[in-house]
Amino acid sequence: MTAIAIPSVMQAIDIKQPGGPEQLVAIEMPVPRPDAGYLLVRVAAAGVNRPDVMQRAGSYPPPPGASLIPGLEIAGEVVAVGPDVSRFAVGDKVCALIAGGGYAEYCVVHETNALPIPRGFSLLQAAALPETFFTVWANLFQRGKLQAGEILLVHGGTSGIGTVSIMLAKAFGATVLTTVGSEEKCAAAIKLGADSAINYRTHDFVAETKRLTGGHGADVIVDLVAGDYVARNYAAAAVEGRILQIGIQHGPARELNLMPLLSKRLTHTGTTLRPRSIEEKAAIAADLLEKVWPLLADGRLQPLIDSTFPLYRACDAHTTMEASTHIGKIMLVTPGYADLLV
Repeated sequence: MTAIAIPSVMQAIDIKQPGGPEQLVAIEMPVPRPDAGYLLVRVAAAGVNRPDVMQRAGSYPPPPGASLIPGLEIAGEVVAVGPDVSRFAVGDKVCALIAGGGYAEYCVVHETNALPIPRGFSLLQAAALPETFFTVWANLFQRGKLQAGEILLVHGGTSGIGTVSIMLAKAFGATVLTTVGSEEKCAAAIKLGADSAINYRTHDFVAETKRLTGGHGADVIVDLVAGDYVARNYAAAAVEGRILQIGIQHGPARELNLMPLLSKRLTHTGTTLRPRSIEEKAAIAADLLEKVWPLLADGRLQPLIDSTFPLYRACDAHTTMEASTHIGKIMLVTPGYADLLV
């Protein structure tokens, strides 16, 4: 295969200092080089996620050794490989989960944390997969043990995590309830496959969960909110329920009665994905390739993309995320792939 020319510098997004979206600025920096086991990918598109917003604000630093450039998921073309790479070759198109560095024209990726582009997917669609699909699969199925016939309650059903939770849970036979903040989002969640959508601004989700389940409650709850939702989740959960804490947007629980945790025999677990080892992420990738990628290739699952921004407008993408008006994923597109902007 003809070698692909690689420039010495690239455009990337830097965080000038902790703060608001205006702290995201375009800079030029050297193109990274792949070490043993790593791929160098020319990035076509990158997803924008809540951890990126937290990193920009100064509350979620990268793990040791990770790039300081934000961005946890990308898709693009392999343009170089390091020693000992066997799964991919120059010219292959991949999407990948990374610990940082996605807001850039080039990014290094460990080959075990990369996956082939699902059949029929564009690079933009593929870039919307890794962070949310890895997170949801690891929590909902590996830790939460969601089973067909169980009832799932997803908070924030039109977020990136929420939309994927709804789609995957329905694909594997669960009943899905979700909370959202508007009637428009209720309609979007139902269209995605949720059985019921609860507008938390007008209804008490605990009472609605009990009503919709005939008093049973939710067998599994996915929560990105925390704060006063923790106690309310305990109230909404079924006996032997599992609560998966994957975000703390409202901060810690200030007051918490643990008696429902004991009396209902609940399991409340929490995880973050970014600091996990390459090997742990590789195990999730292998599971996804076997069990979820065929559903994507068959068209049974499709990521929901809300909006796209050129890379240099990362500040606008973060402003959109913080406004919480989006339904689905917010994406960045690099200069060489302007045709992906929609």
